[in-house]
Amino acid sequence: MNSESAIESPLLMEEEKIGVLLLNLGGPETLCDVQPFLFNLFVDPDILRLPRLFKFLLRPLAQLISVLVAPGIKRRYAAIGGGSPLRKITFDQANALEMVLDAKQVPANVYVGMRYWHPFIEEAVQQASFELCSNIKEDRITKLVVLPLYPQFSISTTGSSIRVLESIFREDAFLSLLPVSIIESWYRREGYIKSMADLVEKELQSFSETKEVMILFSAHGVPVSYVESAGDPYRDQIEECIYLIMQELKARGITNDHTLAYQSRVGPLKWLKPYTDEVLVELGQRGYKSLLAVPISFVSEHIETLEEIDMRYKELALKSGIQNWRRVPTLGCVPNFIADLADAVINALPCAAAMPAMVDPKIT
Repeated sequence: MNSESAIESPLLMEEEKIGVLLLNLGGPETLCDVQPFLFNLFVDPDILRLPRLFKFLLRPLAQLISVLVAPGIKRRYAAIGGGSPLRKITFDQANALEMVLDAKQVPANVYVGMRYWHPFIEEAVQQASFELCSNIKEDRITKLVVLPLYPQFSISTTGSSIRVLESIFREDAFLSLLPVSIIESWYRREGYIKSMADLVEKELQSFSETKEVMILFSAHGVPVSYVESAGDPYRDQIEECIYLIMQELKARGITNDHTLAYQSRVGPLKWLKPYTDEVLVELGQRGYKSLLAVPISFVSEHIETLEEIDMRYKELALKSGIQNWRRVPTLGCVPNFIADLADAVINALPCAAAMPAMVDPKIT
């Protein structure tokens, strides 16, 4: 018997074992982790997109950029306690999802795979790791649902992580046969939209003049070239997502003004506009006194909510004439949100099939 025929196919196993893989960005847990985390980020060809002729420069450029920007990023992480809470929150979400799936009579093992820090996607799938007590291959999962914790699809987030998965699965005889269902985006789901509307509605109640509050949706930015040249659907999905949330709010009698801006731009490239910092100044100049910031592309607290929005943007808003500032928390482990993710997993199970070739970023 050759080695290939000795491989046990997940399709032939008698007992079904369902797995769910949550994908997230990852974040440095200590200040010492910051520079290597940044290197992992910038060495991703979906982040630092170089012309084919210059691909050989990717690693040295990533090393140089990570060393140059690390001191400033370390100060930002120091301001929120010295590290990212993303890992803990993501594992809390995984545990909550596992419990809800069990309650829905769909027992499953829920794994966490991070793109740029531990536990890496590779560790969640098949590598031995001190970070994790088991992985998808070791547990002999027979059907897998991949659930990125990004509501909207982008080449730089979901797309990048799926490409890593595809590479791992193609090179392994067992994994290449494993039925997989990938939920590429889920911003249209009713449970997600209602959960976001609940958070916005609750936070609006904390203002004395509720109807005078401007709702500012702040999304993580991407370079314009991703959308215009590479076909990234991210901007369209963000705009549709906000429309759906506002429609839900209007159905509840909430008709506040709202606007969208993009945060977290870095480097000399042209990024999606308008920029959040510029919009805050403009809103102050237009006479708005009350503002509710809504992180629209995040479901977990991390540096871009806790430091960028809560500290830097709040300070800028107050300096620009905004007098009443609040920020909607991310969804985290909100029960209705986790229940909706569980339903998304259950709905995706019948679609599981062997991992396809590269995902087209234009398809959602």
